[in-house]
Amino acid sequence: MSRRHPTQGDQECAVPPRRGTSPPSRSPPRWPPRSRAAATPNCGPSTSAAPLDAAPALHALLPQKVKDAGVLVFAAASHPPYRTIGLDGTITGIDKDLQDALSRVLGVRVEMEQVDDLPAALDGMLAGRFDAFNGPVKATAEREQQFDSITWMTTHTSYVVPVGSAAGTTEPEDLCGKRVAVVAGSVVEGRLARLSAFCRRSGAAEATAVLVGDTKATLDAAQAGPADAAGMTQAAAIDVTTVRKGVFSYVTQTQGQGASTDLLAMLVPKDEAWARSCSRRSRSSSTTAPTPT
Repeated sequence: MSRRHPTQGDQECAVPPRRGTSPPSRSPPRWPPRSRAAATPNCGPSTSAAPLDAAPALHALLPQKVKDAGVLVFAAASHPPYRTIGLDGTITGIDKDLQDALSRVLGVRVEMEQVDDLPAALDGMLAGRFDAFNGPVKATAEREQQFDSITWMTTHTSYVVPVGSAAGTTEPEDLCGKRVAVVAGSVVEGRLARLSAFCRRSGAAEATAVLVGDTKATLDAAQAGPADAAGMTQAAAIDVTTVRKGVFSYVTQTQGQGASTDLLAMLVPKDEAWARSCSRRSRSSSTTAPTPT
Protein backbone atom coordinates (compact mmCIF):
# COMPACT_ATOMS: atom_id res chain seq x y z
CA MET A 1 0.00 0.00 0.00
CA SER A 2 1.35 3.40 -0.86
CA ARG A 3 1.75 5.84 1.99
CA ARG A 4 -0.38 8.94 1.87
CA HIS A 5 1.51 12.16 1.38
CA PRO A 6 -0.09 14.92 3.48
CA THR A 7 -1.06 18.00 1.55
CA GLN A 8 -2.13 20.21 4.43
CA GLY A 9 -0.88 23.67 3.67
CA ASP A 10 -0.40 24.86 7.21
CA GLN A 11 2.84 23.08 8.07
CA GLU A 12 6.11 25.01 7.96
CA CYS A 13 9.14 23.14 6.64
CA ALA A 14 11.98 23.34 9.15
CA VAL A 15 14.30 21.77 6.57
CA PRO A 16 14.34 23.04 2.95
CA PRO A 17 13.11 20.60 0.30
CA ARG A 18 15.72 18.50 -1.46
CA ARG A 19 16.80 19.55 -4.92
CA GLY A 20 14.42 18.24 -7.54
CA THR A 21 11.35 18.43 -5.30
CA SER A 22 8.75 21.12 -4.94
CA PRO A 23 7.97 23.07 -1.75
CA PRO A 24 4.95 21.85 0.24
CA SER A 25 1.67 22.80 -1.40
CA ARG A 26 -0.28 25.70 0.07
CA SER A 27 -3.41 24.69 -1.82
CA PRO A 28 -6.34 22.76 -0.26
CA PRO A 29 -5.87 18.98 0.17
CA ARG A 30 -6.45 16.91 -2.96
CA TRP A 31 -8.32 13.63 -3.23
CA PRO A 32 -7.11 11.05 -3.76
CA PRO A 33 -3.95 12.06 -1.88
CA ARG A 34 -0.57 11.69 -3.47
CA SER A 35 1.69 8.86 -2.38
CA ARG A 36 5.12 9.70 -1.04
CA ALA A 37 6.70 8.35 -4.18
CA ALA A 38 4.65 10.77 -6.27
CA ALA A 39 5.74 13.65 -4.06
CA THR A 40 9.41 12.98 -4.82
CA PRO A 41 9.45 11.65 -8.40
CA ASN A 42 13.21 12.10 -8.90
CA CYS A 43 14.35 10.53 -5.65
CA GLY A 44 16.32 7.33 -5.73
CA PRO A 45 18.19 5.86 -2.77
CA SER A 46 19.27 8.61 -0.42
CA THR A 47 23.00 9.27 -0.47
CA SER A 48 23.07 12.87 0.76
CA ALA A 49 24.25 13.80 4.23
CA ALA A 50 21.88 15.07 6.89
CA PRO A 51 21.30 18.84 6.91
CA LEU A 52 23.83 20.81 8.90
CA ASP A 53 21.52 21.45 11.87
CA ALA A 54 20.45 17.79 12.16
CA ALA A 55 21.94 15.13 14.44
CA PRO A 56 23.70 12.86 11.90
CA ALA A 57 23.46 9.79 14.12
CA LEU A 58 19.68 10.13 14.44
CA HIS A 59 19.21 11.03 10.77
CA ALA A 60 21.08 7.86 9.84
CA LEU A 61 18.59 5.75 11.83
CA LEU A 62 15.61 6.95 9.82
CA PRO A 63 14.03 4.38 7.49
CA GLN A 64 15.35 4.72 3.95
CA LYS A 65 11.84 5.51 2.69
CA VAL A 66 11.68 8.50 5.05
CA LYS A 67 15.11 9.78 4.01
CA ASP A 68 14.14 9.41 0.36
CA ALA A 69 10.88 11.31 0.85
CA GLY A 70 12.42 13.83 3.24
CA VAL A 71 9.33 13.82 5.46
CA LEU A 72 7.90 12.14 8.56
CA VAL A 73 4.09 12.02 8.60
CA PHE A 74 2.31 12.32 11.96
CA ALA A 75 -1.36 11.63 12.59
CA ALA A 76 -3.06 14.62 14.23
CA ALA A 77 -6.34 14.38 16.13
CA SER A 78 -7.77 17.49 17.81
CA HIS A 79 -6.53 17.53 21.41
CA PRO A 80 -5.90 20.99 22.93
CA PRO A 81 -3.47 22.17 24.22
CA TYR A 82 -1.34 19.56 22.45
CA ARG A 83 -2.99 20.11 19.06
CA THR A 84 -5.54 22.81 18.31
CA ILE A 85 -6.91 22.56 14.78
CA GLY A 86 -8.36 25.78 13.39
CA LEU A 87 -11.30 26.05 11.01
CA ASP A 88 -8.82 26.53 8.16
CA GLY A 89 -6.92 23.37 9.15
CA THR A 90 -4.04 25.22 10.81
CA ILE A 91 -2.52 23.15 13.63
CA THR A 92 -0.98 24.89 16.64
CA GLY A 93 0.04 23.85 20.15
CA ILE A 94 2.63 21.85 22.05
CA ASP A 95 2.65 19.11 19.43
CA LYS A 96 3.49 21.50 16.58
CA ASP A 97 6.38 22.98 18.60
CA LEU A 98 7.71 19.53 19.48
CA GLN A 99 7.53 18.32 15.89
CA ASP A 100 9.29 21.43 14.62
CA ALA A 101 12.12 20.55 17.02
CA LEU A 102 12.11 16.93 15.79
CA SER A 103 12.36 18.19 12.23
CA ARG A 104 15.52 20.13 13.03
CA VAL A 105 17.12 17.23 14.91
CA LEU A 106 16.20 14.48 12.43
CA GLY A 107 16.89 16.56 9.33
CA VAL A 108 13.58 15.91 7.56
CA ARG A 109 10.29 17.75 7.33
CA VAL A 110 7.63 16.75 9.84
CA GLU A 111 4.05 17.12 8.62
CA MET A 112 0.72 16.43 10.29
CA GLU A 113 -2.40 14.97 8.72
CA GLN A 114 -5.68 15.36 10.55
CA VAL A 115 -7.61 12.29 11.73
CA ASP A 116 -10.89 12.01 13.60
CA ASP A 117 -9.83 10.11 16.70
CA LEU A 118 -7.32 7.81 18.39
CA PRO A 119 -8.42 4.58 16.64
CA ALA A 120 -7.97 6.30 13.27
CA ALA A 121 -4.44 7.34 14.24
CA LEU A 122 -3.50 3.83 15.41
CA ASP A 123 -5.05 2.09 12.41
CA GLY A 124 -3.38 4.59 10.07
CA MET A 125 0.05 3.79 11.47
CA LEU A 126 -0.53 0.06 11.12
CA ALA A 127 -1.65 0.59 7.52
CA GLY A 128 1.50 2.56 6.69
CA ARG A 129 -0.32 5.86 6.28
CA PHE A 130 1.48 7.58 9.18
CA ASP A 131 4.96 7.27 10.69
CA ALA A 132 3.95 8.30 14.21
CA PHE A 133 1.30 9.72 16.52
CA ASN A 134 2.37 12.05 19.29
CA GLY A 135 -0.70 11.40 21.43
CA PRO A 136 -0.05 11.96 24.19
CA VAL A 137 -1.45 8.51 24.93
CA LYS A 138 -0.88 5.86 27.56
CA ALA A 139 1.59 3.19 26.47
CA THR A 140 -0.38 0.09 27.46
CA ALA A 141 0.97 -3.46 27.22
CA GLU A 142 -1.51 -4.14 24.40
CA ARG A 143 -0.38 -1.12 22.40
CA GLU A 144 3.28 -1.95 22.92
CA GLN A 145 2.75 -5.22 21.09
CA GLN A 146 2.30 -3.17 17.91
CA PHE A 147 4.03 0.14 18.66
CA ASP A 148 7.17 1.46 20.28
CA SER A 149 6.46 4.19 22.82
CA ILE A 150 8.41 7.32 23.69
CA THR A 151 7.29 8.71 27.06
CA TRP A 152 7.62 12.48 27.00
CA MET A 153 5.09 13.76 29.50
CA THR A 154 3.68 13.14 32.97
CA THR A 155 0.33 14.50 34.08
CA HIS A 156 -2.74 13.85 36.24
CA THR A 157 -6.45 13.41 35.51
CA SER A 158 -8.87 16.31 35.88
CA TYR A 159 -12.54 16.91 35.19
CA VAL A 160 -13.83 20.10 33.59
CA VAL A 161 -17.32 21.30 34.50
CA PRO A 162 -19.40 24.21 33.19
CA VAL A 163 -19.46 27.11 35.66
CA GLY A 164 -22.87 27.35 37.32
CA SER A 165 -23.84 23.82 36.30
CA ALA A 166 -26.77 22.27 38.13
CA ALA A 167 -24.54 19.25 38.77
CA GLY A 168 -22.87 21.24 41.55
CA THR A 169 -19.36 19.83 41.11
CA THR A 170 -16.77 21.55 43.30
CA GLU A 171 -14.81 18.48 44.46
CA PRO A 172 -13.83 15.27 42.63
CA GLU A 173 -16.12 13.19 44.84
CA ASP A 174 -19.07 15.26 43.60
CA LEU A 175 -18.73 13.32 40.34
CA CYS A 176 -20.10 10.20 42.02
CA GLY A 177 -23.41 9.41 40.33
CA LYS A 178 -22.68 11.89 37.54
CA ARG A 179 -22.11 11.38 33.79
CA VAL A 180 -18.55 12.11 32.64
CA ALA A 181 -17.52 12.41 29.00
CA VAL A 182 -14.12 10.83 28.26
CA VAL A 183 -12.22 9.92 25.11
CA ALA A 184 -12.69 6.21 24.40
CA GLY A 185 -9.51 4.22 25.02
CA SER A 186 -7.75 7.09 26.79
CA VAL A 187 -5.90 7.01 30.09
CA VAL A 188 -8.70 9.19 31.49
CA GLU A 189 -11.25 6.45 30.83
CA GLY A 190 -9.25 4.16 33.09
CA ARG A 191 -8.90 6.82 35.79
CA LEU A 192 -12.66 7.43 35.73
CA ALA A 193 -13.18 3.71 36.37
CA ARG A 194 -10.98 4.04 39.46
CA LEU A 195 -12.98 7.06 40.60
CA SER A 196 -16.14 4.99 40.21
CA ALA A 197 -14.57 2.30 42.40
CA PHE A 198 -13.86 4.97 45.03
CA CYS A 199 -17.49 6.10 44.84
CA ARG A 200 -18.65 2.52 45.30
CA ARG A 201 -16.41 2.03 48.35
CA SER A 202 -17.78 5.26 49.78
CA GLY A 203 -21.36 4.05 49.43
CA ALA A 204 -22.16 6.45 46.60
CA ALA A 205 -23.34 5.81 43.07
CA GLU A 206 -20.68 5.21 40.43
CA ALA A 207 -19.79 7.82 37.83
CA THR A 208 -21.00 6.88 34.35
CA ALA A 209 -18.63 7.15 31.38
CA VAL A 210 -19.92 8.83 28.23
CA LEU A 211 -17.48 7.73 25.52
CA VAL A 212 -16.60 10.20 22.74
CA GLY A 213 -13.96 10.59 20.05
CA ASP A 214 -11.83 13.55 21.13
CA THR A 215 -11.31 16.21 23.79
CA LYS A 216 -13.50 18.77 22.02
CA ALA A 217 -16.34 16.29 22.06
CA THR A 218 -15.99 15.86 25.84
CA LEU A 219 -16.46 19.62 26.30
CA ASP A 220 -19.39 19.69 23.87
CA ALA A 221 -21.06 16.88 25.83
CA ALA A 222 -20.53 18.67 29.14
CA GLN A 223 -22.00 21.90 27.77
CA ALA A 224 -24.87 20.42 25.77
CA GLY A 225 -26.13 18.07 28.46
CA PRO A 226 -25.26 14.43 27.61
CA ALA A 227 -22.59 14.67 30.34
CA ASP A 228 -22.09 16.62 33.56
CA ALA A 229 -18.31 16.89 33.21
CA ALA A 230 -15.49 16.35 30.74
CA GLY A 231 -12.52 14.19 31.72
CA MET A 232 -9.06 15.06 30.39
CA THR A 233 -5.43 15.45 31.39
CA GLN A 234 -4.69 18.20 33.89
CA ALA A 235 -2.64 20.07 31.29
CA ALA A 236 -5.67 20.12 28.99
CA ALA A 237 -7.95 21.20 31.85
CA ILE A 238 -5.64 24.10 32.71
CA ASP A 239 -5.65 25.18 29.07
CA VAL A 240 -9.43 25.00 28.73
CA THR A 241 -10.14 26.93 31.93
CA THR A 242 -7.54 29.56 31.04
CA VAL A 243 -8.73 30.11 27.48
CA ARG A 244 -12.40 29.97 28.48
CA LYS A 245 -12.17 31.60 31.88
CA GLY A 246 -15.53 31.96 33.57
CA VAL A 247 -17.06 29.29 31.34
CA PHE A 248 -15.42 26.20 32.81
CA SER A 249 -13.73 25.20 36.06
CA TYR A 250 -12.01 21.94 36.93
CA VAL A 251 -11.30 19.50 39.75
CA THR A 252 -8.38 17.07 39.91
CA GLN A 253 -8.68 13.46 40.99
CA THR A 254 -6.60 12.56 44.05
CA GLN A 255 -4.54 9.45 44.76
CA GLY A 256 -7.08 8.35 47.34
CA GLN A 257 -9.67 8.43 44.59
CA GLY A 258 -7.59 6.19 42.32
CA ALA A 259 -5.44 8.75 40.54
CA SER A 260 -1.74 8.40 39.87
CA THR A 261 0.90 10.17 37.85
CA ASP A 262 0.17 9.28 34.24
CA LEU A 263 3.05 8.60 31.85
CA LEU A 264 2.01 9.63 28.36
CA ALA A 265 3.81 8.81 25.15
CA MET A 266 4.31 9.16 21.43
CA LEU A 267 3.67 5.94 19.49
CA VAL A 268 5.47 4.71 16.38
CA PRO A 269 5.21 1.39 14.53
CA LYS A 270 7.58 -1.28 15.79
CA ASP A 271 11.21 -1.46 14.68
CA GLU A 272 11.76 2.24 13.94
CA ALA A 273 15.36 2.69 15.09
CA TRP A 274 15.16 6.49 15.36
CA ALA A 275 12.24 6.20 17.77
CA ARG A 276 14.05 3.75 20.05
CA SER A 277 16.99 6.13 20.22
CA CYS A 278 14.71 9.08 21.01
CA SER A 279 12.99 6.96 23.66
CA ARG A 280 16.26 6.41 25.50
CA ARG A 281 16.97 10.14 25.44
CA SER A 282 13.46 11.03 26.65
CA ARG A 283 13.62 9.05 29.89
CA SER A 284 15.40 11.86 31.65
CA SER A 285 13.59 14.78 30.02
CA SER A 286 9.82 14.22 30.16
CA THR A 287 7.56 17.27 30.42
CA THR A 288 5.64 17.46 33.67
CA ALA A 289 2.26 19.10 34.02
CA PRO A 290 1.65 21.13 37.21
CA THR A 291 1.02 18.99 40.26
CA PRO A 292 -2.24 19.57 42.17
CA THR A 293 -1.83 21.54 45.38
